[in-house]
This record gives sequence, structure tokens and C-alpha cells, in this order.
Amino acid sequence: MTRDEKNQAIDELQAMLKDTNVVYLTDASSLNSADSTKLRGECYKAEIKMQVVKNTLLRIAMERTEGREYGELYDVLKGQTALMTSSVGNAPAKLIKDFRKKSDRPILKGAYVEEAVYIGDDQLSALTEIKSKEELLGELIGLLQSPMSNVLGALQSGGNTISGLVKALSERES
Repeated sequence: MTRDEKNQAIDELQAMLKDTNVVYLTDASSLNSADSTKLRGECYKAEIKMQVVKNTLLRIAMERTEGREYGELYDVLKGQTALMTSSVGNAPAKLIKDFRKKSDRPILKGAYVEEAVYIGDDQLSALTEIKSKEELLGELIGLLQSPMSNVLGALQSGGNTISGLVKALSERES
């Protein structure tokens, strides 16, 4: 790989890192060709970008990405590294967990999700529990709507009772 090719690869990685807040580093070594192809296919379906990267080039790209502190992720850049990026924080974790029902790989080395760093394969369960922005907004809206719905329901049911009483009283007086 020439110096120009390395610089171009670093620039591409840096642009990718700048555009996402969800970065997973995995070890997919020892996957055979069929399993590797299957993993890539599942990533494509889940809108997760996956690529095998050179550790030194990724490290340089991470260091050059402004506004991001990858901290302890630099320590896991050893051996083969497959980079997974997504717009949904828990999507790669769920995909890895589902894929590992049939295989022992990929292994999670570390993840950067919305400014939080997770190190080690034991963090996979915690990462699957992270809620996406849309899920959190949905829950918040549901919580905000619940009291209003109760009040409106009470007013509507009470309104029918009151109007029924008024109607009955007016008919009685006649």
C-alpha cells in the first residue's frame, strides 16, 4: 500500500467516523468464507456498515477526528479488526448477539456509542439494552400523553353523565 493509498484510506475512515456516533470494533477472524459472507449480508439488511480495517490506519483516523474521545478503544486495536458503524446504537450489538447463536464470532472488542466507550465482549448484553433515540422519544411521548389522555377521558365520560343528568332533569320538569 503506497503512502497516497494510506492517506486516502485514513481520510475515508475519518469521514466515516465523523458521520456516525456508533462505532463497534469486533474480531471476526477465524470465520470461514460462508459465515463471513453471511455476516456481511446480515449487516447490509440491518443497515450496518462493516469493513475490515488496518489497526494503525484506524487509530490515526480516530486521533484525527475532532470532537471525539475514543479513549480506551486504542488499546483494543490488535489483531484483526472489523469496524461496524450504524445510526442506531444497539443495532450492531443485537446483530452480533443473534449471529453468535450459530457461531462463536464475531467477538466484541469495544464500542463507542454516543460518547460512551464500552470495552470487552462482556459489554455486549449492556449494549443490546441501549435504547435508540426513536425508542426513547416514543416512551417520552407516551409518558407525556398518558396524563392528558386520562384527564380527557375523565372529562368526556363525565360530560356524558352530566349531559344525561341535565337532559333527564329537563324532561322531568316538563
